[in-house]
Amino acid sequence: MWLITSFITAITVTALWIFTPKKYQLGFLGLMLWGLSIMVLVDHIIGYTGGPFIEMETDGLITNATVLGITMLIPIFIVWEISLIHSKLKGKLTTR
Repeated sequence: MWLITSFITAITVTALWIFTPKKYQLGFLGLMLWGLSIMVLVDHIIGYTGGPFIEMETDGLITNATVLGITMLIPIFIVWEISLIHSKLKGKLTTR
């Protein structure tokens, strides 16, 4: 399910990137999300041993696959927010 969560988020951000102003750096966010989606897809393909390809439960610390997908998105959004703050501060410092 975390594969589906990452793909849906990447598709949504890519669609928003097309229709919103470029000041939000959605291209950078989309690139990070597509990277996550591809990494999760490769992980699924390499680790596939039979049975269901999309699972709703995991064997790790987070047992719900949807919660795991959302948890994987949090660091990406944090890095994107730091990037936005940095570019905004950099723009203010260069205009003085």
